[in-house]
Amino acid sequence: MLVFASSDKGGTGRSVTSCNIAFHLAQRSHVAYLDFDFGSPTSGAVFEIPRAERGVEHDGLHSYFTDGISEPRGIDVWHHTSRADLRGANARSGRLVLFPGDRGGAEFATSDEIEQRCVELFTRLDSEFDVCVVDLSAGRSHALTMALIATAHPALRAITARWLVFHRWTRQHIVAANGLVYGDRGLLSVGRSAGHDPEALLDATRFVRVAVPNLKEYNPGQTAAQATWLHACDEELRKLAVDNKLGRSRILGTTPVEPVLQWREQLIAESDVSARIANPGTVEAFRDLATRLTDDAVWEGM
Repeated sequence: MLVFASSDKGGTGRSVTSCNIAFHLAQRSHVAYLDFDFGSPTSGAVFEIPRAERGVEHDGLHSYFTDGISEPRGIDVWHHTSRADLRGANARSGRLVLFPGDRGGAEFATSDEIEQRCVELFTRLDSEFDVCVVDLSAGRSHALTMALIATAHPALRAITARWLVFHRWTRQHIVAANGLVYGDRGLLSVGRSAGHDPEALLDATRFVRVAVPNLKEYNPGQTAAQATWLHACDEELRKLAVDNKLGRSRILGTTPVEPVLQWREQLIAESDVSARIANPGTVEAFRDLATRLTDDAVWEGM
């Protein structure tokens, strides 16, 4: 299965959420994580791999596509993360391999040769891993276009591909997410030009709401006026989401506001909950997203 993580705006939590989804998928499956955010490859920092925090030198994904190296470097997260509580986790888990970008890389235009190399990469990794998570650059990027062209190729049509669009729970992010999928030069428009059936592509697309406040939690520092205003805003956003075709039937799941992630983008593990650093609901939300993402019955029932 190929899973593409996209967002129209930066700062949506796309990368940290998709890294955490990959982390939970790897508790039971073999997972590859491909950093296609060519201009800002920071997934290595989320996985806490010191030598790949801003990508790697010479043999990352950028070099694979632009410099013709035979294959990009793969880094075993369980062996190379600096987090002691995660090292050696492969003894009880599936594989989790990061394919980082290049330090100092940048966006690049697609070509027939690059598109063919993308098809070959996806084909090879799909045969080696159960799930390949591809973290795309924000917006209407060349990475998004390349992924759409590659997945429309006859060699990949038999492989399940799912598209996740991440957005925060704000007016601007809801409108932007709508534009990325339904707007001019958006996912459906570019997908149609690449050879996808737009209806099938839409069926393979779901939204993920990131950092959604839980208004049912008691906040001792909150005034009655603030509580009333927040509930009114939440209701307004729910209506806006429906109007922008991001309603409940199109949502894969949500993640709550997590103080740890407001300070530090990282994997949230059970050890963080046990230490009372992170909230249990955050781990539950990431685990639920991973489960729902790969459950055909859940996906087809939406």
